[in-house]
This record gives sequence, structure tokens and C-alpha cells, in this order.
Amino acid sequence: DDPLHGQQEGRFFHGYYRCYCYLPLYIFSGEHLLCARLRTADKDASSGSVDELQRIVGQIRARWPKTRIIIRADAGFCRDAIMAWCETNDVGYVLGLARNKRLQQALGKEMEEARLACERTGEAARCFRDFRYRTRKSWSCERRVIGKAEYLPGKANPRFVVTNLSTLDADAQHLYEDLYCARGEMEKFIGNEFSRKPRRGEAQGCAEQNRIKEQQLGLFADRTSSATLRANQLRLYFSSFAYVLLHGLRRLGLTGTAFAKAQSTTIRLKLLKIGARLRLTARKVWLSFSEAYPYASDIAQILANLKQHPAWSPPG
Repeated sequence: DDPLHGQQEGRFFHGYYRCYCYLPLYIFSGEHLLCARLRTADKDASSGSVDELQRIVGQIRARWPKTRIIIRADAGFCRDAIMAWCETNDVGYVLGLARNKRLQQALGKEMEEARLACERTGEAARCFRDFRYRTRKSWSCERRVIGKAEYLPGKANPRFVVTNLSTLDADAQHLYEDLYCARGEMEKFIGNEFSRKPRRGEAQGCAEQNRIKEQQLGLFADRTSSATLRANQLRLYFSSFAYVLLHGLRRLGLTGTAFAKAQSTTIRLKLLKIGARLRLTARKVWLSFSEAYPYASDIAQILANLKQHPAWSPPG
């Protein structure tokens, strides 16, 4: 959510977040920002997703037609329109699925096994079930669902995901622990999604949330204080441009330095938000730092790295 504290256009109260807010839609591929769209809070969490997927997938396939595309999102995006579009357009999906009584009953045997294992060892236990499922009204067809039966000491923790990937692509445990829970470490999944060895017990985090927080908090994407929605969308675009620039700096310039994995706030405070003397001549730009600046060697390494990636080359 993007909390609002004025009378901005499109201001609505959201019951889940308990505030007046906007609901921005973000789409990332690893650390690459592909979409930042501002929405009013009276919309469904998945509103506008199909339109953005059509745009993004079309652009990717125009450049890399053989690339396999898989989308991954939480239960707020588990909607028949999104899944049907993916199935029609040869796009894979792994989406969180909200619990209900039917799903929990289907996972009853596995939950009992996990409970007994947890009581026997005193540690968390989990097992999986792979089955077919269809809602009574909202889904247009039957789909593959993975149930994670997990029991923590004193607490049951069942979870579900729905996917159109086959069992040949990934079995139930691999699909949940590696592909879905990889939302917690998505930046490490650049490459073959199915080549990585499973990490049992991997914590379910959300790298998308880390990227969103980086933009919202570190690059001020939440500064949507203009009167109109269109102006606030422009503010979000400026923040998005800043994220893309800093990510480019991190990807190309910070390699081999202590800031190679630094977040935007750290980059701003230690590399950009510093005092220096700037002198311009006909041939050069001189940037002079204090002798006491502790990151002078890093700046030299960053400049050397960036020179290997010229932004513009004169015509030959």
C-alpha cells in the first residue's frame, strides 16, 4: 500500500491496510523493474495485471522469442483471468492459493503425518501433496495444486500453490520450495530456474517485497502528495527511473566493490550524497573529494568499471 494523508484524487479506504491509500502494481524480473503502475485502493489486488502481462510478454518475445516465461505471485493474483491468459499464451505460472475448507480437507492425511513427525522430533516437519483441484464457481477448469503440509511446534501451517507447470518440470516439493519460495531470493535465480538444487526448509520470503521496499522507502516512490492521480503516477515514474538508474549502476559499476549488493539507500548515502568540488574545463570534468573520504578507492573502481560500458559511442 501507498498511504495517503491528504485529499488526493482516487483516495479510498482499504480494509486490509486500514488506511486511505493507493495500491501500486509492481512487476519485477529478478532485480529488473518491468512495471510500476499506480492504482486506486478500490480495485482488486490483481487489477490491470493481464494488460501489463500482455505488454511485457509481448516485448520480451519480440526480442527473445524462445525464452521461457514463468510468473510467480502471491494469492492476491490467483485469479482465473490471469491463469487462463497464461494458459492460452504459453506462459507458466506459480501462484499462491488461499486456504479454504476443501483444500485443508484434501491435505488432511499429510497434515497428520507432519503433526506426528513434529511431535516425535520436536522440530518443524513438512510433507507435500500434488493433486487436481477446481473451485466451484470462480475457475474455468481443473488445475494442478501443490499442498504443503507443515507443522511447527504447537502450530499447523498448511499452504497451497496452483500452477500450470507439469510434473516433468518440477515435482511438488521442488516446485514449492525452490520455485515458489524463491520469491525470497529471486535475485539468485537469473538463469535456469530448474537447475538449482533444493534447499529444504528455505524460509518463505519475498524478494519482490524487498525490491518494492527499496523503491518505496529508499527512492521515495511513496511521495504521492499531488492532487491528481495522473500527477502521482508521474511521481512514481520518476522514482522508477531512479531505481532503474541505480540498479544499472549496481549491476555495471559496483561489481568488485563492497557495494556490489548494496541497496539504494546505502548507495545514495555513501556514494552519491557526499561533498565534492566540481571543476569544468574545455576538455575534462574534475571531481575532487576530501582526502578523508573513506570510499575513494571504491569510487576509482566504480569509474573504471563504468568505462568498460560506455553509454554512447560516436558514429564510426
